[in-house]
Amino acid sequence: MKTTASEIAREAGVSSATVDRVLNNRDGVRPRTREIVMQVAARLGYFGPMHSAAKAAVRMDFILPAGSNSFMKALRQHLIEEAQSYGNCDVKIHQIEVFDPGTLAEQLLALRGATDAVGLVALDHPEVREAVNALAQTGVHICTIVSDIPTVHKVGYVGIDNRAAGRLAGLLVGRLLPTDRQHKVALFLGSHAYRGHEEREMGFRSILSEEFPDLTIAALTEVSDDRDLAYEETLRILEKNKINAIYSIGAGNQGIARALQEKGISRKTVFVAHDITEATRVMLIDRTLDAVIDQNPKVQAREVIKLLASTVHGKSEPEYPPRLQVILRENIPSY
Repeated sequence: MKTTASEIAREAGVSSATVDRVLNNRDGVRPRTREIVMQVAARLGYFGPMHSAAKAAVRMDFILPAGSNSFMKALRQHLIEEAQSYGNCDVKIHQIEVFDPGTLAEQLLALRGATDAVGLVALDHPEVREAVNALAQTGVHICTIVSDIPTVHKVGYVGIDNRAAGRLAGLLVGRLLPTDRQHKVALFLGSHAYRGHEEREMGFRSILSEEFPDLTIAALTEVSDDRDLAYEETLRILEKNKINAIYSIGAGNQGIARALQEKGISRKTVFVAHDITEATRVMLIDRTLDAVIDQNPKVQAREVIKLLASTVHGKSEPEYPPRLQVILRENIPSY
């Protein structure tokens, strides 16, 4: 039985009228919506078996950090779902110890001859750069996700402008604090091994120096995206400083929130973090968090799957990179 427009609409999350316009090549549909409908139609066999079998399945491997980082868990799930939606992708996920360049390099080299394309959350380290270049020389197409390495052989980077994200965080902190006094800010980041975290810190510092001279960075600590370590570091910093604001560059937000709540200052401390997760939703609702800068892992998963698959097949498709979005208590998204 042939796939119906209603079935395609249900899978694609659009109306049957939209599906009809796409399948009949009529105007009035956004390019990205048209692309999604066509992908779903192909996957469901609407165009017949020859269309879906025309291309061999692309072998894709993704290397993500293990651990308690909720954003990375969401990214992993979206990669699996988007690969199924795109079709003709054989995806494997490899989770490795977080912030370990040696392990990441070993995993990259182990994929020689076993894959067509690789996506990785990159550590900017000599071992990793050498491994990426060595793997690329074997014909494997490589894309960095979330955090980039700009000087290696790769087909692209899928992620936000992290320096802009840091500047946005600084703007939020500066605007949320009173302007008639000096303030102390504490910065928490996962690791300087992530170029993305370094770039966020750089952006934050730059806008503070330009527009908010009354704000001083009183503490900077690495917490390896670990909530327990973040909790301990928050308590340590609060013992030594009267902190007015916190910018969490990476993960570990639950630990920071726990420390603020125990000290009874969660409503008195401006707290800006990254990425909408179940935990940050709760923190926005209870006012522990003031703002979250989101980068939408679903979009990143969709775009990296599309980029790698099209590159393997020698095609060029339009890019729809993830955008920065400020999430407050009043506009928490459903995804």
